[in-house]
Formats: sequence, C-alpha cells, structure tokens
Amino acid sequence: MIMKKGGPSLSSLVVGITALPLTMFVIIPAALLALLGYRLFTPAPEVQPILIASGSVLALVGMFMAISTVRTMFAVGRGTPAPWDPPTRLIRSGLYSRTRNPMLTGGIIMLIGEALIFDSLSLLAWAAAFFVANHLYFVFSEEPKLEKRFGSEYAKYKEEVPRWLPRLGKGKAKG
Repeated sequence: MIMKKGGPSLSSLVVGITALPLTMFVIIPAALLALLGYRLFTPAPEVQPILIASGSVLALVGMFMAISTVRTMFAVGRGTPAPWDPPTRLIRSGLYSRTRNPMLTGGIIMLIGEALIFDSLSLLAWAAAFFVANHLYFVFSEEPKLEKRFGSEYAKYKEEVPRWLPRLGKGKAKG
C-alpha cells in the first residue's frame, strides 16, 4: 500500500486492524471455540464435508471483503477501521459502491463461514450478536456522525447504497 500525504501512519493502520477486525473476526471466535473445547484449526471429525467446504468459501469471501475494505479505507479514505482514526474522505468506490458497510458485511459472512466449518451454534450466535450490536451502533451513532461530517454527500450516498446487503448489478438501490 502506498501512503498518501495527509493519510494515517502505517502504525495507526496496524493498530486499527489489530484492535478491531482481527479481534472481532479471529481472536474472539478462536477464544470461544477454545473455551468450548474445540481443537483450533481442526474441524471436528463429525462435521460434514459440505459444511466445511461451504464455510470455507464464505470465510474466504468475507476475509476478502474485510481486507479489501481496510485497504480502501487507508488508500482512498485516508483513515483506518479504528474510530480514533477514521477515514477523512467519504469512500464511494470499490465495495463501498455496493454496500455502506462492506467490512462488517464481510466480517459477518466470515463469522457465518467459521460457524459452518466448526458446526458451531455458538459462533453463529456470536455472528448474530455482532450484527445486531453493529446495526444499532450504525443506525444510532455512526450514521448521524457521518451525516454531520460529510453532509449532503453522505445523505445522497445513503439513498443510493444499501446499508448491509451488497447491491448487485448497476442500478441504484435504497438502503
């Protein structure tokens, strides 16, 4: 990645990635599995291969979305996923042209994939709780702050791009 003038430092990016995405999508699920007696990185033998295969695909898609989003935040938005160093520019390109929250959408897809791989209702419950908490946070805190920061540009973006489910195709969608 090339850091643009006026953008965040590389150390700020590393802290932002470690503090939030890595913790929510990897460390907490791994800790939850370990507490439940799962052998990490080894699905239980009774898990159906179709669950492992479909979960792996979902986890990889979600991981791609999350990594792509972090890269876009850093390069285009000149910020990080961390609330203390958010993007300073409204991002409308890449996955942000399809959903307003591609990192979290990708993270939830990744968590669902992990739940399938390990056949774990606990991980599925974590994914659901994570989604509900973030939905409430975005509706009542994040979006009002973005409207203040970016004004009518963000209001127009909200009208054109859905909040969670990615828009497919070329048409405009409401979110």
